[in-house]
Amino acid sequence: MSVKEKYQSVLNFGEQLNVQNGRVEEENGVLRVWGTVQTPYEKVQIWDAIKAIGGASPTDIVADIQVSDPSIYTRHTVVKGESLSKIAKHYYDDMMLYNKIFEANRDQLKSADEIEIGQVLVIPNL
Repeated sequence: MSVKEKYQSVLNFGEQLNVQNGRVEEENGVLRVWGTVQTPYEKVQIWDAIKAIGGASPTDIVADIQVSDPSIYTRHTVVKGESLSKIAKHYYDDMMLYNKIFEANRDQLKSADEIEIGQVLVIPNL
């Protein structure tokens, strides 16, 4: 199995994220990938996918992933059953950081307890 085949699911995931300026080269058993994602969260997702295959410090892949909009962590579309604390738990692993999300979205939220399905919220960098 080639290294590219080993990491094919990561490359497919990059396509789903619409990575821009993507490039992939395999040389001497090392896969080199370049590209630009929208947000830091997408970069983290790609690295998590790489580590899920290659371990915490893979030696058979080198990835240079740039971020086009580092001003925010990501954007999140609210779905049924969510609250700001559940969203904070998902992105920050700490539900008590819900107020950071509320503050970043004061332009569209009246209170931290009132979010609506379909709202697109800014998830700020910490």
